[in-house]
Amino acid sequence: MARKITDKVTWVGKIDWELEEFHGHEFTTRKGSSYNSYLIRDEKTALIDTVWKPFDEEFVANLKREVDLSSIDYIIMNHNEIDHSGALPALMREIPDTPIYCTRKGEEIIRGHYHADWNFVNVKTGDRLSLGAAELIFIEAPMLHWPDTMFTYLTGENILFSNDGFGQHYATESLYNDAADQGELWAEAVKYYANILNPFSPMVARKLAEIQKLDLPLQLICPSHGVIWKDNPAQIVEAYAKWAAAYQENQVTLIYDSMWNATRRMAECIAEGIKEAAPETTVKLYNAAVDDKTEICTEVFKSKAILIGSSTVNNGYLYSIAGILEMIKGLKFKQKKAAAFGSYGWSGEAVKQLSEYLEKSGFALVNEGLRCPWQPDETKLEECRAYGREFAKSL
Repeated sequence: MARKITDKVTWVGKIDWELEEFHGHEFTTRKGSSYNSYLIRDEKTALIDTVWKPFDEEFVANLKREVDLSSIDYIIMNHNEIDHSGALPALMREIPDTPIYCTRKGEEIIRGHYHADWNFVNVKTGDRLSLGAAELIFIEAPMLHWPDTMFTYLTGENILFSNDGFGQHYATESLYNDAADQGELWAEAVKYYANILNPFSPMVARKLAEIQKLDLPLQLICPSHGVIWKDNPAQIVEAYAKWAAAYQENQVTLIYDSMWNATRRMAECIAEGIKEAAPETTVKLYNAAVDDKTEICTEVFKSKAILIGSSTVNNGYLYSIAGILEMIKGLKFKQKKAAAFGSYGWSGEAVKQLSEYLEKSGFALVNEGLRCPWQPDETKLEECRAYGREFAKSL
């Protein structure tokens, strides 16, 4: 159902209550998501973005109830990943000659997805498109989070259509940030940044500075996932500035997997030692084999240091640890410390390999790690607590 935002702007997107995973199986979306599309009506009519492919026919049918499709003068594609452009082929079957405004890279990606020769108009930062009383101003935002991404600003209404910037995978009827559950909203916002935008933090910081220099008044920030920032939209901009600056809280996160619980017991005792030495520090433990990988990466983002633990198996570490390490490496966390630990039987290579991988992933190693043969006895468990205490002091 379409929902009016201002006299000129109407939300025509789709709330996806059932979505549980995104980007294949990479990102878990326990709170669902939304695909926000916006219809702007002035002397000319523009549509900003579409929705995900599974909802393409529904999207076009709903759009027909809201507007005569032939009256749409321009289609603005801020970013062309399929969750935003998926309904474009169905829409273009109805209005095939309508110009599509996007970056040059955006045209390349749309052609790569759909192999169609539509009427593309390439735009760059500073280009303007008159709708009558209002104008659209285009702002390229490459690698936030794809190379084709741009923002679109609507004058008069003072709205920034930011696509994946400032978004959240969050399904809610509330539509606006001030009406949403604040705990859920901010948890999803930080999770979204940590798992999608953090690798591009230097570009985020530069783009925020560029937008600030443009000195555009902001009444609303309308992303393509989650809520619209209506109440104090500057707060999410300020949060992004903070998150982009090698963000960390006073937190240590331990991530482990364990074959016969020996490494688990080590993790718990190391955590006890950290808390003894630094009671004000938040300490969290996650089993990579069973806990939500997107949540784990979010906690790494929030941490000033992490410890990775694994049993040694087949002269290496467990595959659940390999998987989460690959995700952590790809997210390019900065200015965080790390160490490794684990139990072993007769070879014990895992800790050394984990240390090497952490260092290669940009973490500063606190020490060479801690190994424990077989099941730790009370002496070894006390050694783990002491290790935790020393680790805390090193921070």
